[in-house]
Amino acid sequence: MEPSPAEVRRYIEQGLACETLEVDGDGRHFQALIVSVAFEGKSRVQRHQLVYAALGERMREEVHALSMKTLTPAEFAAQGQ
Repeated sequence: MEPSPAEVRRYIEQGLACETLEVDGDGRHFQALIVSVAFEGKSRVQRHQLVYAALGERMREEVHALSMKTLTPAEFAAQGQ
């Protein structure tokens, strides 16, 4: 069974405190905007690893592709969001 964008959002929220979290997708491929203070001082790779850790085994079993934009609250605000 393919997860919905709402389910992927819930999976991420359960493992990572997010200021803003938007998830879109078709059940196999997802796009996410994730804003979290946990990303402060982290590289892009480290930020993605935090999201993968939040998804856990679901990343391998249910979510086939996830494109992420990971920002700190300050970066998000600087983009005028």
